[in-house]
Amino acid sequence: MLRTIFAILLVLWLVGMLGHIGGSLIHLVLVIAVVVIIVDLLGGRRNSI
Repeated sequence: MLRTIFAILLVLWLVGMLGHIGGSLIHLVLVIAVVVIIVDLLGGRRNSI
C-alpha cells in the first residue's frame, strides 16, 4: 500500500516538474513520497495473526 502511494506521489512530482505546475507544492509532494518510502523500509512487513 505504501509503495503504491509512493509511486503515485513520485509520478505526480515528475509530471509537475516537467509541466512546471504547482511551484513549491511539487517539492512538498516529493518530501512526502520520501517519508512514505522510509516509513515502509523501517517498518518492514508485519505479520498479522
